[in-house]
Amino acid sequence: MASAFRASRQLLMAAAKSQRAPASASVAAAAAASKKISTKMPKAEPKPKAGTKPRGGGSGAGILKPVPVSPQMESFCGASEISRGSAVKKIWEYIKENNLQNPSNKKEIICDEKLKTLFDGRATVGFLEITKLSATHFIKTNDYNM
Repeated sequence: MASAFRASRQLLMAAAKSQRAPASASVAAAAAASKKISTKMPKAEPKPKAGTKPRGGGSGAGILKPVPVSPQMESFCGASEISRGSAVKKIWEYIKENNLQNPSNKKEIICDEKLKTLFDGRATVGFLEITKLSATHFIKTNDYNM
């Protein structure tokens, strides 16, 4: 390695003398020439797996898709079809407006009569249970367009 470096430096010095370039430029050129050249190939983009569909973040998929709801959820939200995310958002708005969170334990929701119709008559509900308990009010359809 050292002999290769010396040889390349001597070649650069000879070229620099013939072109009358300053010595500092030849030293910089020799340093650049001595750097190891990368032999790694750039990574190719991964091929899509066979049998999979490209995922789209469209507005009609998953929890954003409007779904028919039960009569209890319809009376609560005021719509016959609503997305799961919007329904949970309306439930949280109602809880905040009516101050239904337990002041000593904010993880607990104290249900009034309107929320009891949604949550199977339970007096209190954990805030993580809201999504699970509201899932029973979404009517499943056989329309799978994903």
